[in-house]
Amino acid sequence: MNTDETEPNLSRRKFVSVTAIASGVALTGVAGQASAGSKIKLQESKTKLPPMHKNKKPEVAMLLYPGVTLLDLAGPQAVLAPSCNVHIVWKNTDLMETDSGIVMKATSTLDECPKDLDVLFVPGGEFSIMRDDEVLRFLADRGSRARYVTSVCGGSIVLGAAGLLQGYEATSHWSARDKLSLFGAKPVEARVVRDRNRISGGGVTAGIDFGLVLLAELLGEDVAKMSQLALEYDPAPPFNAGTPAKAGPAIMGKMQEWLGPMGNVLTPMCVAAAQDMGKYTPIVN
Repeated sequence: MNTDETEPNLSRRKFVSVTAIASGVALTGVAGQASAGSKIKLQESKTKLPPMHKNKKPEVAMLLYPGVTLLDLAGPQAVLAPSCNVHIVWKNTDLMETDSGIVMKATSTLDECPKDLDVLFVPGGEFSIMRDDEVLRFLADRGSRARYVTSVCGGSIVLGAAGLLQGYEATSHWSARDKLSLFGAKPVEARVVRDRNRISGGGVTAGIDFGLVLLAELLGEDVAKMSQLALEYDPAPPFNAGTPAKAGPAIMGKMQEWLGPMGNVLTPMCVAAAQDMGKYTPIVN
């Protein structure tokens, strides 16, 4: 991973747990202990849900990485898992910490991931991932053949860094959406955006909406509706404050005060990544 000192390095615990748009500190603690050779016993679930359909299961690769925003990944995974072969992929299968402190591990390495995918998916989280050469080469390779190239929240910025959103409409977290234009994408303010075989979801909780839209594309609306019912996804939020417009100036002011100057550090990272994206996918003129 690029550790150029000119790129900002922030605490995701303070910043990205809400906005999911900044870089963060290196992974430490339990994941480091696991990689040092400690033996960890897997406590398996006793409940295995049967498939929701009798068709061939689509092959889905979901990127996992240190500092990933947990709900960006867990929401779509919960929608897709009963109906798809979901591969949670990273460079290794060591334990790693998400932005909220919950520990996860990949089920497959990048090299073991199927070459031809129905879905390539990137969640948001620690944005230093957009400067990781190995990850971007993996995304460019699998994305060149995947039936659908997808993301939730800031994952679209990472796809952009791999050169995979040039000329496509896409969305992201409200605080990062405008950065998509740096990568040749067309930012759209929407919960879920589909442009040809690119499907992107907005910030964090939009991952369930995204997952249902994608599942309907893969296996039909009935399977998607069954998944929605299984999750009892019928949102009725207690507050009408889920977007900047709905939150209003007072709450937005408090958000900006809390974020402070950290809200501005993403731009130089994106500018540098946009300058390098031609290394992974040819620049579209």
